[in-house]
Amino acid sequence: MAYDEELAERVRDALADRPVREQKMFGGLAFMVDDRMVVCVGAGGGALLVRVSPDDDAELVQRQGAARGQMGAGRSMGTGWIAVDEQAVASEEDLDVWMAAALAFHADQAGREKPKRR
Repeated sequence: MAYDEELAERVRDALADRPVREQKMFGGLAFMVDDRMVVCVGAGGGALLVRVSPDDDAELVQRQGAARGQMGAGRSMGTGWIAVDEQAVASEEDLDVWMAAALAFHADQAGREKPKRR
């Protein structure tokens, strides 16, 4: 598996108070809350792929170590998908910033119906 086990454990700790399902996705290990991905360790071109609010995207993608998530070479995942390198989540405070952004978006989406897959 192409993901950082230590980072995955840190994410587990950050989500310990929530019902979480782990799923292999995007070439890494996704952490799902309420059947929606919050973060994925080791995918999207960084150590951590974070799903954030489109409203917060422009500010967050400018942070040190952040970049637009990629689904393969040159294929942007679009607004709201941010890849974060390992230096940008080296400290617990840094990881907390990204987890808070992901969980805030997750909370904003609570109660919304998921789009149907085609």
